[in-house]
Amino acid sequence: MNILVLNWQDIRNPLGGGAEVHLHEIFKRIASRGHSVTLFCSAFPGCLQEEMIDGITVIRRGSRNLFNFYVPSWYSKLVRESRYDVVVDDLNKIPFYSPLFVREPLVGIIHHLFGKSIFLETNLPSALYVAATERLGLRIYRDSIIAAVSESTRDELITKGFQEHRIHLVPNCVDHRLYHPSQRDANPHPRLGYLGRIKKYKSIDHLLQAFKIVLMEKPNATLTIVGDGDARPELENLAQQLGIHQQTVFTGFVSESRKVELLNLMDVAANPSSKEGWGLTVIEANACQVPVVASDVPGLRDSVQDGKTGFLYEYGNIEQLAEKLLLVLRDDRLRERLSEEAYQWSLSFDWEVSADKMLGVLETAIHLKQALREA
Repeated sequence: MNILVLNWQDIRNPLGGGAEVHLHEIFKRIASRGHSVTLFCSAFPGCLQEEMIDGITVIRRGSRNLFNFYVPSWYSKLVRESRYDVVVDDLNKIPFYSPLFVREPLVGIIHHLFGKSIFLETNLPSALYVAATERLGLRIYRDSIIAAVSESTRDELITKGFQEHRIHLVPNCVDHRLYHPSQRDANPHPRLGYLGRIKKYKSIDHLLQAFKIVLMEKPNATLTIVGDGDARPELENLAQQLGIHQQTVFTGFVSESRKVELLNLMDVAANPSSKEGWGLTVIEANACQVPVVASDVPGLRDSVQDGKTGFLYEYGNIEQLAEKLLLVLRDDRLRERLSEEAYQWSLSFDWEVSADKMLGVLETAIHLKQALREA
């Protein structure tokens, strides 16, 4: 197949996250099987306009903020130059509304819906804009073939009027060649961590407040925030205000190999987000034998097995988050059990299997389009 993929960002964009990992890991495997894959995405400072990454032809145009306005005209240009068998629209920000202009068989990838969580992320006018575009997008994409990354996302789409038989699960996975346990050094200091983009809706401020409570019982504990994003300056100021800045490290953007090194230094990780599509960073931590305490919200309740691979807590309940973290830190035997079960859980997620599933979804979209044309 000749496949065109539309996404806001690519794997090398510093602001990329789990959506970009999901797309890249699956489609590089699809490319390795002999299919042609072209990704059209936004540019970023210092990037090449075009390059080949792991068999995927990446074309970058337009700024991140205005990229959605580039998509229709560039789609027309690309399809004039090459015949595509199927188009994939990765919806993880403002929708492109591709069903309105794409003529080829179309597959939408949906990680999660923002819903009310967008109001935690940005100012009111911007939040209202994003919420309105999402509501409109739900109507426009409702009859499309959809690849959802979690049961929570699939269930939410069904409540929004999507047809269940058109939604296919293509879960996030982990590359076990890169993410794996390493020998841990003996360290008497409890080590907590967070891995992921630093955005307001991720609610990392809740973790900082909970960490202050943890320090009352474990004064030699440390917290490492791995990742970068526009909410970082505000969080660094909050750490100062809470008096925990000396025990808190913000690493900024790090390489994949460094990310694995940092994960292997953690006793427990936390994900206090208000909503996720799945929680890829949970499984990455699990693959390094790190249990995760996460908020009981869509996506994270799919990736964390409560009481087995970590714990879930009521979103926004700072005291409960702190207590769950302390529960893991206090009990060595419990932590060892959670770590082993987390690792075994991570082994059940294989990118090759998700690539197989995505190919099946693409073929379904092609066959459906053919049937409609012949009807």
